[in-house]
Amino acid sequence: MPDGGIAMDTISIVLPVYNEEESLPVLNESIVRVLKKHNYHYEVIYIDDGSSDGSAKVITSLAEKNKHVKGVFLRRNFGQSAATAAGIDRALGDIIVIMDSDLQNDPNDIPKLIGKIQDGADVVSGWRKQRKDNAIVRNLPSWVANRLIKKVSGLKIHDLGCSLKAYRRDVIKSVRLYGEMHRFIAIYASMIGGRVDEVEVTHHARKYGVSKYGLNRIFKVLLDLITLKYLLDYATKPIYFFGKLATAFFVLGTCSFAGLLVHKFYFDASFVRSPLLLLTAIIFVIGFQTLLTGLLAEILMRIYHESQEKPIYYVRGTAGTGKK
Repeated sequence: MPDGGIAMDTISIVLPVYNEEESLPVLNESIVRVLKKHNYHYEVIYIDDGSSDGSAKVITSLAEKNKHVKGVFLRRNFGQSAATAAGIDRALGDIIVIMDSDLQNDPNDIPKLIGKIQDGADVVSGWRKQRKDNAIVRNLPSWVANRLIKKVSGLKIHDLGCSLKAYRRDVIKSVRLYGEMHRFIAIYASMIGGRVDEVEVTHHARKYGVSKYGLNRIFKVLLDLITLKYLLDYATKPIYFFGKLATAFFVLGTCSFAGLLVHKFYFDASFVRSPLLLLTAIIFVIGFQTLLTGLLAEILMRIYHESQEKPIYYVRGTAGTGKK
């Protein structure tokens, strides 16, 4: 029996929520109906990520009406990764399903994901083969992001951006989330030896509210991919990474110095009269220093959180969980 006395094969549904008060009643009814239909032992955990609408009141009401529904209310908007982590930390099920709360994911797909887990997969990712989003604002960034992620990670999943995913408890509990890394949970699971699979899922057009994503997502994914690539290849051997950079700088410096010698002895030019060379050198140095500073800061942030057990979110209260 897992921690907390929950029976085996219990399903935990984790839903980060940010300003989705209109969607929640419809979504909750659909989720509960599907879970009851398949006779799952279940819990549904809503994490209100500092919503400014009435989402917290709706979650409290849902928890009061159904003992299987729980609410966690964060003190402010910490972001989707932190909200997801808050739900995972409180999930007691053997299988943890994470999905969006905007009605675009279909609860009827939950049994398909659970079935894949029961067949031996550690992580099952939804594939929104027929997306119902704006082609430019949502689909284009997702298309670009998925191809970049597949190229960097080597994980052959069509739609890593799909929030509807199922995880075996022991796999997801070992993954620590920071920043906006929730979209890479499947990759982290693969890094520790987890078997990752995918299933086609239904995708609905947004009915209420507005999307929280846009074209700026590509830029964020690019920055996250730099960190991901570093963690995949050099997390346990950083000297290889910095050694390669040092070698590149040495080669570049040697070539630059050779060019200066040629310029001096064959064209009788002065070393100090070419501001372009100095400007180029400064730009490259600043660029690489900025990148390295970002990577070092990422590592230091992880050490800070994990060694001191510092939380990445703070809970204001709960509903139906028996915990504060």
